[in-house]
Amino acid sequence: MCGIAGWADWERDLTQEKDTVEAMTRTMVCRGPDAAGTWLSPRAGIGHRRLSVIDLEGGAQPMTARAGEHTVVLSYSGEVYNFRELRDQLSARGHAFRTGSDTEVVLNAYLEWGPDLARRLNGMFAFAVWDERSQELVLVRDRLGVKPLYYAVRGSAVLFGSEPKAILANPLFAPRIDLDGLADLFVMAAKRPGDAVYRDLREVAPGTVVRCGRDGARVETYWQLEARPHEDDLDTTVATVRDLLSDIVDRQLVTDVPLCSLLSGGLDSSVVTALAARHLTAQGRGTVSTFSVDFVHHEQGFTADALHSSPDAPFAKAAAQHIGSSHQEIVLDAGELYGCQDEAITARDLPGIGDLDASLLMLFREVRKHSTVALSGEAADEVFGGYPWYAAEAARPTASFPWAAGAGDRNAVLAPDLRGKLDLNAYAADRYAEAVRQAPTLPGEEGVQRRMREVFYLNLTRFLPFLLDRKDRMSMAVGLEVRVPFCDHRLVEYAWNIPWSLHTADGVQKSVLRRAARGLVPDAIVDRPKSAFPSGVGSAYLAATRERARALLADRSSPVLALVDTDAVAGMVRATESGSGSFSPPPMLPRILQLDAWLRRYRVDVVF
Repeated sequence: MCGIAGWADWERDLTQEKDTVEAMTRTMVCRGPDAAGTWLSPRAGIGHRRLSVIDLEGGAQPMTARAGEHTVVLSYSGEVYNFRELRDQLSARGHAFRTGSDTEVVLNAYLEWGPDLARRLNGMFAFAVWDERSQELVLVRDRLGVKPLYYAVRGSAVLFGSEPKAILANPLFAPRIDLDGLADLFVMAAKRPGDAVYRDLREVAPGTVVRCGRDGARVETYWQLEARPHEDDLDTTVATVRDLLSDIVDRQLVTDVPLCSLLSGGLDSSVVTALAARHLTAQGRGTVSTFSVDFVHHEQGFTADALHSSPDAPFAKAAAQHIGSSHQEIVLDAGELYGCQDEAITARDLPGIGDLDASLLMLFREVRKHSTVALSGEAADEVFGGYPWYAAEAARPTASFPWAAGAGDRNAVLAPDLRGKLDLNAYAADRYAEAVRQAPTLPGEEGVQRRMREVFYLNLTRFLPFLLDRKDRMSMAVGLEVRVPFCDHRLVEYAWNIPWSLHTADGVQKSVLRRAARGLVPDAIVDRPKSAFPSGVGSAYLAATRERARALLADRSSPVLALVDTDAVAGMVRATESGSGSFSPPPMLPRILQLDAWLRRYRVDVVF
């Protein structure tokens, strides 16, 4: 895993811009602490920071290759899990390799197939190719958007980077936000693919290639969800899912550095860990190392809610014992949550979701002391329908993003002057309607099955990117590569077309995955209801949040005061509840505090 950055310009001599290209590249040191490199030509400056995972001695970047009289340059981030098969194919076509890295395979695949190489890659990746033959910059991102990639067109220039901070380091780009960007910050997980909050900044949308030349940038889609009839019966479906998962996990064990698995004791992480343990044992690589997370005194004070059915610790220990992993429980001090939120802003380059970001960052910092690569069960709930809002939508369909149940009047938080210009309720409704229109369906598909097709689509294209972005930023902030087997596009394509009746065949959600897990993990874990990442929010954290909010309200220089209703914020300070809504969306107060800190630190110009 790595960080990439660069600048292409068809009118400026970039050999004179070495300092700027290097400054852009330095912002990616958190993603690539092991090595750095830059490459300059008159029309392109390409930078790379490396986290060495495969072929530690080889694989230096930017990597170049000769194509006739011209040079093709690659700056690559991610892992391609089928690189060995591709290497064999390319060798048969006459390509020679001097390293054992997947980077060199990607570069030669581009030489052989051009931008169409993306369709042949299995993995999580985001990379840039500068092709001197065509004077074209090609930006490619994986199908689910596991790895990030941003770009900005500024006149004759295109700037790009793994994170916004790389682009912000170039004087051609200034941090600004308009009404659409504000709406993306206030309404959680409604952002359309490709939008990036900052004005004039774009994401390379998942499953797309952006080709940039003298005439501008054009977007080409190489992958998207397709509705197909599911003709397998339940037993065949379960067997197919189990076989796919086994192959996926096996592929994702390839590494030359220490690897572990994040084991919460839930179904998803336990299945991944059990399969990893089996493959590692078969390969003679010993036992798998596992890590779980909890907060001091969390189990004693646990209270169930819509997303937390039971404490993780007993289940994580049971899973580790059954699997035979070398297990370590990381116990976090909830008192550190507040101080870590500023680091989370730096990791995101945006305001985030308070303690939920901070706790994940704290966990990853501890895991990184032991491992460089971690397997995660992320995305299983989106792929197999595990969140409580799936069942809620099947029983009583709504006309909104399912995870936003109970959100209330979103405009209540806005400053009175801003309400006349920005309607968050209308924004959320428009984004929802737009997403539903894009959802593929089968001819004649109606009723519950059609609605659940839409719900799966909304989760895979709106909610999952929100979670993947969080996981990527918090992990790469400490140089930890997190792999997500449930995001393998083969599994996603297959599960996307499984009817809701099979997903709930046993009268419970995720029936297919639960059946696939039988025998791999203890029955108590197979039958355990969904329980989300543990929360460390307690009285001390809430008191600190309220005290900082009081200070914000008293400081008339706080930039966020021009955006929020101070009476509403004061009401949040006095409130006794930390969350709201049926599915406990992240509370607004810490998000407002992070918004203020971000506006200050990044000196963001708010444009109405």
